[in-house]
Amino acid sequence: QVRLVESGGGLVQAGGSLKLSCAPSGTIFSYATMGWYRQAPGKLRELVATLTSGGSTIYADSAKGRFIISGDTAKNTVFLQMNSLKPEDTAVYNCHARGFAGTNHWGQGTQVTVSS
Repeated sequence: QVRLVESGGGLVQAGGSLKLSCAPSGTIFSYATMGWYRQAPGKLRELVATLTSGGSTIYADSAKGRFIISGDTAKNTVFLQMNSLKPEDTAVYNCHARGFAGTNHWGQGTQVTVSS
């Protein structure tokens, strides 16, 4: 059974930093991409950042210049360093992974709350 477990969320003041981690619990799976999505109350889930197996990164405009994604898709680990956090970054952040055949795996989510 494939499970992805997130950690690192919490409450931080605006301007602060947090680092999210996503690691496997159970079977290791070969992933083409791993990344982070977030969903704020009343809003649709949105992509934050993606890391490919080749090492390329993709960022949402809202994350560019503030967030850094890193990790190793072969080890099923991905991290999101979030700097200069804003209240609008408040959301549940989910780890996401996509296999080479298109299989999608999600973590259970970790809450990030940024106070003004």
